[in-house]
This record gives sequence, C-alpha cells and structure tokens, in this order.
Amino acid sequence: MTRFTLDGSDALETRLAQVCDKVLAGVRSVVPAAFLEGLLLGGGYGRGEGGVLREGGEDLPYNDLEFYVFVRGNAILAERKFRQPLHELGERLSPEGGLEVEFKTLTLEKLRGSPPSMFYYDLVAGHRWLLGDDSLLAGCERHRDPAAIPLGEATRLLMNRCSGLLFSLERLNRPQFGPEEADFVGRNLAKAQLAFGDVLLTARRQYHWSCRERHARLAAIAFEDDLAWARPLVDHHAAGVAFKLHPTRSTESRETLATRHADLRSLGGQLWFWIESHRLGAHFASPREYALGGVNKCPETSAWKNRLLNFRAFGASALACARYPRQRLFHALALLLWEPTALTDPALRAALRRDLNTQATDLPSLVAAYTRLWSRFN
Repeated sequence: MTRFTLDGSDALETRLAQVCDKVLAGVRSVVPAAFLEGLLLGGGYGRGEGGVLREGGEDLPYNDLEFYVFVRGNAILAERKFRQPLHELGERLSPEGGLEVEFKTLTLEKLRGSPPSMFYYDLVAGHRWLLGDDSLLAGCERHRDPAAIPLGEATRLLMNRCSGLLFSLERLNRPQFGPEEADFVGRNLAKAQLAFGDVLLTARRQYHWSCRERHARLAAIAFEDDLAWARPLVDHHAAGVAFKLHPTRSTESRETLATRHADLRSLGGQLWFWIESHRLGAHFASPREYALGGVNKCPETSAWKNRLLNFRAFGASALACARYPRQRLFHALALLLWEPTALTDPALRAALRRDLNTQATDLPSLVAAYTRLWSRFN
C-alpha cells in the first residue's frame, strides 16, 4: 500500500507515516533483533482504506493503528515475553499520534499453521509492511482465499456487531442521553450497517478485504431471487462504507437514533436466523426456540476443551458443560435483542441468568453481565 487513506490530506498521511516510523523504532528497542522477524500494519490504514475524520477544516485519524509483530520462537512464550513492553510502547505512542496504537505478537509458523479465518484473511490479503515483505508470507496461501472463510466467522462477526446494537439499546434507554451516548450509538449503527452486508458476502463466499469491492459484490448478488429480503442491505452497506472511509460524530437526537436502531435491529434478526439456519442445518421458529433448543451452536469445538473453559470461567458447577462458552452469548443476544418477553417470561429470564452467570433481572444489569462474558469470548 502506498497510502493509508483513500483521500486524506498530505498532512494526515505524513502524520500517520511519522507514527509508523516511531513504532518501528520503538519495536526495535523492545524486541531484540534475534527475535524480530517482521512488522506490519493491518486494519483499515494498513489496507489503504483508513478513516478520515474531517473536523474544523482538518483531516484527522479515526481508527486504531493495528500493528502485528512477527517474532521467532514459540508463540505463547513470545506473547508472554513481549506483551507488556509492547503495551507500554503503545500507551506512549498513542497520545503523540492522536489515536490508539495497538500491538499483537505473532509467529509466522503459527500463521501458516492456523485454519482460515476472516481475521487472517484480512491480515494477509491487505497490509503495509514496516519491516519485511510478502516473502515472509510464503506458505500462507490458504489465508488469501475468501472462499475458505468458515461460515462460523460470519456468525461471529454478526454477533459482535449485534452486540454493539445491544450496548446501544442500553444507552438509548438511559435517563440521560447526551453527545457521548449519541456518538456511541451512531458509530455502532454504522458498524452494523457495514457488517450486515459483509456477513451475507461471507456466506456466499464472496467476501473481499476492500470495503469498496465488497459493496460492488453485494450490489451484484442482493437482487438474486432467493435474497429478496436482503435488498435493504445494499443501501445500509453503502452508508456503512461511507462511515468507514469518512466517519462523523453523531449529533442526532435520541428519537432519531432509536428509529434507526429499531430498523437495524429487525433486519439484524432476519439475518441472524438466516445465517444460523444455514450454518447449523436447523430451522428456528423464534428467538425462544433458538435460545432454549438443544442444537449445539459451536459444533466445531472440542468437548473436553469446552469443559475446561467452562470450569475456568464459571467454576466447578460448569465443568460438566461440553458446549463452547460463546454459545451463551448467542442465546442471550437472541433473547435480549429479538424476544419481547425476555425480561418478563420466567423461563427466559432464568435462561438469561444462567447463561450470563448473573442474578440480574433488569436490562442494564443483564447487558453489563453480557459485556463481561463478551469481553472474554467474542
């Protein structure tokens, strides 16, 4: 990539380049040369489609800068060794750059041996090297094929963006609703608009690292006969792409945002049960049936590993559970977003409390419990 953004000013491009120079120098001071194998910038800025926030006649950065540090040796040991110093480096550089600087440690051996995912596809297909070049990615061909992205990745993306709708719902219901809440809700609505189309593309094996190319592909398939219900996704996706490239801070009223939220919430429900029926080979007549039914929502995971994860997360009483903990999030999300009786029906309320490991019964407390679980298994 030769640019960080599509149309950001020269001043913004220079600013981002200067941050990258400081990052490279900082990483070299933290990771000895014997360990350091490569350094690349991922995310929107690494793909040349970073956000440009235009305020006060100036182009400003908006997204985080996501750096990937490739080291030699054992991936787990390297993560433990360099996590803290890299975190401290990011904290030092973030204020200087005016945006969040984040680091993730990887080994090329782990990357080559990992199964396909949306994360690895985006990283390998679109990036900017600060140290090293694409010769380091030899053996990563599987990660360049968007058709290899598992359908479960579409559900995971949808879960995260619908979680943003859930967090926004809680904000919309707060007694006080000010500029901070409006910006939070507006940002999460835009992310959902983009993700809904991306989910459909992933299911149809047509995902692409560029948001602009994704939109062109979505417009081409959304008018196929079996996707009539999905046609509104095209306009929503266009709005999501526009926000990604040129984000704004929402100043809309609570009422306006609530109306937009309700529309996206309904469309998200249609998409959720469409993708889940395809992924799991089962029909779900309602959110209640989805949440209370016995279908394993994460069939690709290991039962014994799931028991260990449940034990670590919820204690000895959960040791017998062989389902992956993310299933709890799937169930709770379906009930809290799309089941009107979730907080009043005793059976559903009990299911929520069990899945979220809480005694809460009101929406703010349940969302807080959901957030804690989501931060571990999103």
